[in-house]
Amino acid sequence: MEDKIFDISFEFDNKQYNGWVNPSEDLNGSGTPVSFHVVLDDTSFGYVSYRDCNWMVNEERPEGLVKQIGKEIEKYYKL
Repeated sequence: MEDKIFDISFEFDNKQYNGWVNPSEDLNGSGTPVSFHVVLDDTSFGYVSYRDCNWMVNEERPEGLVKQIGKEIEKYYKL
């Protein structure tokens, strides 16, 4: 099976973040994964998903950081 994990790197709130995203194998109607396991700076951030026009995570995380991760995922998939 092809490895679908991809790296992300961005700055948010004057801090540099580096990590990776592991897309789920479950796809939505448009063929995009329904959720993404995100690891930032060697720490699990949680499972990020896009629902009701918003990026969400299954952990208690800063909303702005969740949105920035969503933007990085959108860039990767060219959404």
